[in-house]
Amino acid sequence: MSFAKKVVLITGGSAGIGFTTTEFFAKESAAVVIVGKNEKKLNGIANRCVQLGAPVYVIKADLTENDQAEIVVKKTIRKYGQLDVLVNNSGIKKEVPFLSENFLPTYDEVMNVNLRSVVRITHFAVPHLIKTKGNIINISSQTGINTAGPENVAYRTSKAGIKHFTKSLSLELAPFGIRINTICPGPVLTNTFEGREVNPDKSKTALCKICDPEEIANLILYVASERAKGVTGSNFLVDNGGLLLDKLI
Repeated sequence: MSFAKKVVLITGGSAGIGFTTTEFFAKESAAVVIVGKNEKKLNGIANRCVQLGAPVYVIKADLTENDQAEIVVKKTIRKYGQLDVLVNNSGIKKEVPFLSENFLPTYDEVMNVNLRSVVRITHFAVPHLIKTKGNIINISSQTGINTAGPENVAYRTSKAGIKHFTKSLSLELAPFGIRINTICPGPVLTNTFEGREVNPDKSKTALCKICDPEEIANLILYVASERAKGVTGSNFLVDNGGLLLDKLI
């Protein structure tokens, strides 16, 4: 499943799923562009890519700022001359009661990071993906499917929006040969929400286990590869059967 001579742009590439996905693409000989806000973490994964012998380009950017998405894509094309895969992985989770006086600013922040920034960078990336007949992978969440949850309106709404954005855009991009798919992870062992470690309850899953980031990264690479060349507009749920039990996680 080599990605030699392919250029992969990964947002939120400095931690968790993004970090592991970046490493896996590097192992498969891709030229990787990593986008994030934490320069120290970005340089850490960049050094790992160098160790693996893969070309790597670090871009420190805040994609919620209006001009940054376009700048990131322009820098990628200036550096490598093409774009083959876009992985929209950046996201935040903040939980605030709907009736809280802090709800609206929190809602705006979550939607800007989790949905609006994804739409913007996708918009600027698509003309270049048309040239390579590339593909897009959007990282949503199990909670984007099971939308009921207390004090979690903003996050769940943003992740449901990602799923519907993917499905709607897939029809518009299909005539150009571009595939776009969504992956919805359940809890992942490396998740950090607002700086606190999350220890998910594996008893709430049918398989009585929690995913590690390697499982998600493997699926991302498969969907991005030629092995999945007939797959578009699809949603891949990876939650160890959590939704089967219909329990809130």
